Amino acid sequence: MKASFLVSSLVGAVLALLSGCSEVDPAPDGATVSASVDQSTSADASDAKDIVSKSTVSSVPASPRIMAMGDSMMAWHALTQASVSHAIEDALDEPVSSYAVSGARVLYSLPVTGALGLRISGQYRKGDWDWIVLNGGGNDLWLGCGCGACTRTMEKLISEDGKRGAIPEMVQTLRATGAQVAYVGYLRSPGVWSPIEGCRDNGAMLEERIARLAELDWGVHFVSLQDLVPEGDRSFHGVDMIHPSLKGSREIGKRVAAAISTNDQGR
Repeated sequence: MKASFLVSSLVGAVLALLSGCSEVDPAPDGATVSASVDQSTSADASDAKDIVSKSTVSSVPASPRIMAMGDSMMAWHALTQASVSHAIEDALDEPVSSYAVSGARVLYSLPVTGALGLRISGQYRKGDWDWIVLNGGGNDLWLGCGCGACTRTMEKLISEDGKRGAIPEMVQTLRATGAQVAYVGYLRSPGVWSPIEGCRDNGAMLEERIARLAELDWGVHFVSLQDLVPEGDRSFHGVDMIHPSLKGSREIGKRVAAAISTNDQGR
């Protein structure tokens, strides 16, 4: 009995509700109905709270103000988002656009592939850059002259006083955009065998000249990695003992970020 009573009561309640919903006072041209709906809507709108407030709306992310250019030292681990540029992003907490290409050189004459990035100067993209992080010259010495008889190649890259050559020309072109330039040196081998061990002296000479170039312009900063790798420590290099390991890329990025922060008080 109780169950049937409950069922009957529920059915009755539902029918009453349906009949109540269907009974609407007739009005000519639906004027009364429209007015009541408008009033109800207005009342609901006035009582409703804002769903989205200004403080909860995310702003549009700022465009990157730092660009990276260079060879494989800069580009290594890019596919896993663990390259030097990614480490700079993490350290400074701001985006970095990288156009570095493995195998790129400073001296590169082929026009099409050069424009695609194998010529380091061809990696430049227009933008409102505050900083351009740059490296290069190692492939010119290693692949161009075998790190042997490199006097002519070295002079083409940069003169002894740092005032002439393809590197000063590239750097000054970049400086003309208004950006500061951080020119990054190369990892040193840790005193164990490496395919590029024979490039040590030429590499040191190249970086001495780039350091002189940096002394000529307040907006050019040479970031040396000469003391980054402890003697006998292989952990900064990948298995090929040429390119940086994940740790190496991370530490290079930290050093570059520190140089940027030191010379740019806004960061």
